[in-house]
Amino acid sequence: MKRIFWAGDSTVQTNDITTYPQTGIGQVFSLYIKEDVRICNYAKNGRSTKSFLDEGRLKPIEEQIKEGDYLFIQFGHNDEKIQDPARYTEPFGAYSGNLKIFINTARTHGAKPVLITPLERRCFTEDGRLGPGAHGDYVAAVKRTAMEADVPLIDLYTQSRAAMENAGPQGSLKWFMHLAPAEYAAYPEGKEDNTHLRYEGAVCFAGLIARGLKELSGEYGELILEKW
Repeated sequence: MKRIFWAGDSTVQTNDITTYPQTGIGQVFSLYIKEDVRICNYAKNGRSTKSFLDEGRLKPIEEQIKEGDYLFIQFGHNDEKIQDPARYTEPFGAYSGNLKIFINTARTHGAKPVLITPLERRCFTEDGRLGPGAHGDYVAAVKRTAMEADVPLIDLYTQSRAAMENAGPQGSLKWFMHLAPAEYAAYPEGKEDNTHLRYEGAVCFAGLIARGLKELSGEYGELILEKW
């Protein structure tokens, strides 16, 4: 059986009832893959490349991953938090260097790394247009790292911006954690969150990654259902 290991943050993680209806991309990615592929999702809320490594969260992946497996690497939201030294990384410094640690871990064990640019935030302006972008140099750093390390790249950032622009401010609301007071038990006061996803959003953006894999040369598209 082929396995996809996933290292990332809250936009990817598998959630439980305590954060429902929040849903991560890795949580629903099985909708798009063939029956002989298994998802091993190690993404965790609030983690950057730095804190993920510092907390030893790469170790269980390193202990299990082997030849024929894949490691999807998707960070950025928390690496940007300059006010938090436990998580912040400079995009063309430690961030890129940490991404290469993940890449090398996969390759050391005969697995295939894939870099994924961070998901765009729902950042519409008052006039209804999508803003200039939330992740700046971190997207550029992922792309540069992919080129330097010769790693396949899925540009989720660009594709998610296109999807949001097409859906518009109202159409994209259903993808994110915009909740009315008392609508869900975990959020009695409601929530207006333009970063974290509901089920519909996770399915939408997971589908963009699946499309991206099918567009890559070689075996990556073979992970995805033929009809997608």
